[in-house]
Amino acid sequence: MPVVEVPAGPIHYVEEGQGPPVVLLHGLLIDHTVWDRVMPLLPSGFRYVRPVLPLGAHPEPMRPDADLSMRGQNVVLADFLDALDLRDVTLVHSDWGGGLFLTAYGLDKRVAQLVVLPCEAFDNFPPGLPGKLAVLALRVPGALPIVLRQLRIGLLRRSSLIYGQMARYPVPDDLMRGWTEPALRNPDIGRDVRKYGRMLPPAAQLIADTEALRNFPGRALVLWSPAAAPMPRDHGRRLAELLPAGRLVEIEDAYVLSMLDQPEAVAAEMTAFLTGA
Repeated sequence: MPVVEVPAGPIHYVEEGQGPPVVLLHGLLIDHTVWDRVMPLLPSGFRYVRPVLPLGAHPEPMRPDADLSMRGQNVVLADFLDALDLRDVTLVHSDWGGGLFLTAYGLDKRVAQLVVLPCEAFDNFPPGLPGKLAVLALRVPGALPIVLRQLRIGLLRRSSLIYGQMARYPVPDDLMRGWTEPALRNPDIGRDVRKYGRMLPPAAQLIADTEALRNFPGRALVLWSPAAAPMPRDHGRRLAELLPAGRLVEIEDAYVLSMLDQPEAVAAEMTAFLTGA
């Protein structure tokens, strides 16, 4: 896997294709493979880049002094776009909503368009019961490895207290093993993601930083899942209305990780958006 150095540390990524860049993000304790089912269905003529951000499933730890707070994570993302000299990017958000704050932080100069799958927004950080339990695991000493090992047990993982609200259909064991392996292997990976979980901004700031999207001038597709309990259905509508050139499309029979639940529907809507069909 290629790696690029940014001031905070190494960022691994995969890319394929040539053309206008499409950067696909992932969520907390997840990596780029969450998009594997969608990638073969997306149109040719684009450069698809999938970074592994330091959100707990990254293969190599960041520098010990790296700022990995909400703002720090946005700086890492902006630095990654700079390092690859990506311009006029279509930025695709899923689960982790922190990347929506690039506009609030004045770091979105390389972003031309947005695709927003179900993700954190407004004051919904962390999202729902699964998100709150995940952040609790980041704040309680020694809890993260216990939670990661539980995620590897299929019956526990499908519980509504853990991943049952994240995916409508069971997440395959091989995916979950890949997502949990880095932090179980290297405690410094856990150190990195705990920095994020322990320093979430207050609710008023989260709302204000989300609402800064009213200043984003580019086209935006809000591709929401009405059944995704941790991400309120109303948030999809609010985001689409907030973005000056936003449009809402709902994906049925899917939860938060709609690219796993309904890859064909997600790919079809993304294809139409990217190609202007």
